[in-house]
Amino acid sequence: MKFDLETVLFFFLAVISIASAILMITRRSPISSALFLVLNFFTVSGLYLLLKAQFIAIIQVLVYMGAIMVLFLFVIMLLNLQDESKLREMVSYKKITSVLLSIFLFCLLAFTIYFGFGSKYNKISDKALTLGTAESLGVELFTNYSFPFELASFLLLAAIVGAVVLAKKKFN
Repeated sequence: MKFDLETVLFFFLAVISIASAILMITRRSPISSALFLVLNFFTVSGLYLLLKAQFIAIIQVLVYMGAIMVLFLFVIMLLNLQDESKLREMVSYKKITSVLLSIFLFCLLAFTIYFGFGSKYNKISDKALTLGTAESLGVELFTNYSFPFELASFLLLAAIVGAVVLAKKKFN
């Protein structure tokens, strides 16, 4: 493995991404968890840039860091969590099982990376520069995947209409 700037940036962003994800789920304050989530979104966007997927990186910043995080922070402020003692759980079998399953899945992932990707992929494909652009994604989306795209849009429209109808009944 050669250590050029791209490899160093990958490992740097990967370590920050993993650390921010762990810190996000272990913090007691919802605001600090949301800020670690923003850091995680930023590092994932950097990883997308390293993979030459510029469009997905920009969408990651605009949609997730912009719109979704504003929504999360709005919900956190709306809930106004003052007494967090009711939210704490004691040690239970569910927690112990989830920790053991997490350790098992991490070991399985490490095993897969160690034996599956040793020196198999040393060279990036020549088409990697054009795969992540907005033009190539648009061509694929509107030619090969036009029906699933339209189906997803109708499902989202039905969900929005259903949420508006339910909210209107709730407030009347």
